[in-house]
Amino acid sequence: MRKLKGLESAIGMTVVDPVRDDRGWRFFGTDPLNGWAFLSEAYFATDPGYAGRVTVPVLWDTKTKRVVSNSDDDILRMFEKEFDALGDASLDYYPVELRAEIEALNEDLYQHVNNGVYKAGFATSQAVYERAAREVFKTLDRMDARLAKRRYLFGPNPVETDWRFFVTLIRFDAVYFGHFKCNLRRIADYPNLSGYLRDLYQIDGVAGTVDFDHIKRHYYYTHDDINPTRIVPIGPLLDLDAPHHRENLS
Repeated sequence: MRKLKGLESAIGMTVVDPVRDDRGWRFFGTDPLNGWAFLSEAYFATDPGYAGRVTVPVLWDTKTKRVVSNSDDDILRMFEKEFDALGDASLDYYPVELRAEIEALNEDLYQHVNNGVYKAGFATSQAVYERAAREVFKTLDRMDARLAKRRYLFGPNPVETDWRFFVTLIRFDAVYFGHFKCNLRRIADYPNLSGYLRDLYQIDGVAGTVDFDHIKRHYYYTHDDINPTRIVPIGPLLDLDAPHHRENLS
């Protein structure tokens, strides 16, 4: 969303090392703003007594020197609506007339896909795993059918739900299919979802926000309870620049 709304000059970005150990997320060298070695230092600077999880992303206020939010959903919405004076105000990913439907589908996709892959991947019993994995694919099947006659989830233009869905779809074949055992089908096997994913990926600026090396090293190396050898697979081969053939859908 930072890239889509043209907010790069207003909102800087520091990327942490994708391999997280028992000390948590660390910076490459040190954080260029504050000289920190670990992201946890931002949390403690905000609240010296902080005892919760240290997670990414974090929105840091350089004026007040504190964490504004560590919720990806909240940060996404802030970038959409609160920074129009500094970015491209012509792009509206949360249109008023669709807000109720957007919220409903956001929740559906979060429960059954965004978080559903984690429920399957971290399950410790066969029954729990199967229930979560089947819900993932039931929902993907529904979305594939939904996208048969419309370009994006709500019509001819993407909204925030498409981008919330995208972040799971882009990781699916590379990580969730194998690492989280969500292996009934790949996204590449879906006739509509596969083109839809390529369509979103090919929007100006989006491909530059995707780093498959970081994605794969984080999951396969960090989750050593699931992948104790910490071997990172060399595949899959993904051609996300192939034609998506969705231009004529409305």
